[in-house]
Parts: sequence; structure tokens; C-alpha cells
Amino acid sequence: MDSPISPAETMTGLLAGFMTSQALYAVAKLDVLTFLDGGGLTLEELAERTGAHQDTLGRIIRTLAPLGVFTTNGELITATATGATLSRHHPESVYEIACFWMETSYLPFSELTHTLRTGETAATRYLGEPYVDWVTSDPERAGLLSRAMAALTAGLRQGLFSDYELPPGAVIADIGGADGSMLVELLQLFPDRRGIVLDLPTVAPLALQTMKQADLEGRVEVVAGDFFTEAPIADIYVLSSVLHDWDDTDSIRILRTLSAVAASGSRLLIIENVVPAGDVADMSKTSDLLMMGIAGGRERSVEEFATLLSEAEFQILGVVPSTGPYSVIEAQRQ
Repeated sequence: MDSPISPAETMTGLLAGFMTSQALYAVAKLDVLTFLDGGGLTLEELAERTGAHQDTLGRIIRTLAPLGVFTTNGELITATATGATLSRHHPESVYEIACFWMETSYLPFSELTHTLRTGETAATRYLGEPYVDWVTSDPERAGLLSRAMAALTAGLRQGLFSDYELPPGAVIADIGGADGSMLVELLQLFPDRRGIVLDLPTVAPLALQTMKQADLEGRVEVVAGDFFTEAPIADIYVLSSVLHDWDDTDSIRILRTLSAVAASGSRLLIIENVVPAGDVADMSKTSDLLMMGIAGGRERSVEEFATLLSEAEFQILGVVPSTGPYSVIEAQRQ
């Protein structure tokens, strides 16, 4: 009979999270899970194909197997359903997320104690400049950000639009739309609509590529611009995982940029986590911690969204939940 785990053991396990995240990143970066797409392999075969040090790889697999990443049967190593999501080819792959977080956020987050003492974002303290500026100033980092956010939102918004009734309007503008993958999903579901993607000049080429791959070049205009200073004219505006990157002051600036060009009655769809009340476990609370330490933004409750929107002459019409963590907050320009 197993002995009960003591509170100290539980806390030690929580404190060891940094080792787990680095181990997961290491096996992802060396494509260990990608090579297991076709089925189980021996440790020797995995080490040879990935270029990993065999003994070290075996010890990392031994650590991650009890956590539900690998299973071992004799000499055969296979990926679990959870582990398989670190493959580059998995339909819900989180490979790009692992790379992005570990390569751009892991070390800056080490300054969280400074954030707790002062309120200054950990990443700003570590990098010497705002995190978003640092990421977007480099095309390689900007591309990694775009791919990671596309992967993250695609996985988390599964089923979000399955039974969703899009408001009327011919043109949908995806503001801060990154590679445009969410707009592609909407236009495929609603073939009578046209679209616009607005994002920074370092990101906009990725959206052009996405539209070409989806054969939507004739229905989508890609605009390189800054949502703090400009927005296109549209019937429906979409902000997907945008406002949580920013504090209230900057979020209001973004919303006012939209309200300046939106006609009365235009719709705004905010796709975000909504923080529930109380101590219930929810992904939005972990995401809020990340926003606090890295981007300087925050996740919000329905009431907090309503306050933001009212500052920019938008009114909440309702919140449409989904089977995943994201909800659609529907608002209308007054």
C-alpha cells in the first residue's frame, strides 16, 4: 500500500516544475516525440535518429514517463496521447509553444520576485525593454511568436465556432491577427464573408503566406500596421488573444482605435479566457500569471471586460462559452 504524500512532498513536486518544463522542451527540440509518430522505438534507435546522448535521453524518458509523456514496455518506448502533442506533426501540436516559451519567456520569468515587489514586469527587468518590443524587433522571434500563438489558439479554440452564429456583416477584420489562421477558420465556416488581417510589418508576411496556402487571397486583405494607431473599416472586428497582452491603459487605447473607425452598431468579438470567481482551478489563472510576468497584461473577468469596453464606447451584448477555455465576448459599438 502506498504511503500518503506529505504536504512537504507535494510542495517539493511543485517547486520541481522548472526541471519538468526544461525536460519537455529538450525532448521536443530534439524531435524525440516526432520520431515516435510511427510507433515505438528502442532507446538506441531514438538516440541515433535524434542525435541525443543515449544515457541522458534514457534518464529523461525515465523521468517523464511517470508524468504521462512516455510509456515503456521492455526496450520499446512509445509516446502517450499527451506526449504525442509535442510532435511537430500532431494536429494539436504544442511543439511551437514549447519552443517559444522556453526560448523567449523562461529566463525573463525568473525576475518574478522583482514584479511582486515593484509591479514592474519581470521580462522588462530582465531584457531591459518591453517584452513585445523585444520579440517583434527580430523577424525570427516574431515568426516564432506567430507560430506559437497560432498553435496555442488553434488547440484551445477547438469547437469554439462549431455552433456559433456570426453577427451579420460582410467584412471581418482580425486585429492583431498574427498569421491569420483564425480568420481562415471563420471564412471557411462563413463563405459569404470577406476578411482583413491587421498586424505589424514583421508579422504581416506570415498572414499573406497563410492566405495563399488556404486559397483565400481573393477574399482577404492583409494590412501591415499598428493597432494602437490604425484600424481598417469593417462590419465585425475580432480581437483574439490580444487584450490579455496589455494592461488596462493600453487595452483601452486599442479599443478606442477601433471605436474611432467603427460605425454605430458594428460588432466586436473578443476571444479570450474569462477568469471565474473564487478558488476554482482554471487555465485563465495560470495565463494571468504569465501575462503578469512577461507581457505586462492580464486575464479578466466579465465585469473587467465590461469596464474596459465602456471606456471606448462599446457595450457587452453577451458571453458565449465553449467546450474549451476560450469564450467569445460579444460587444457592439454604441
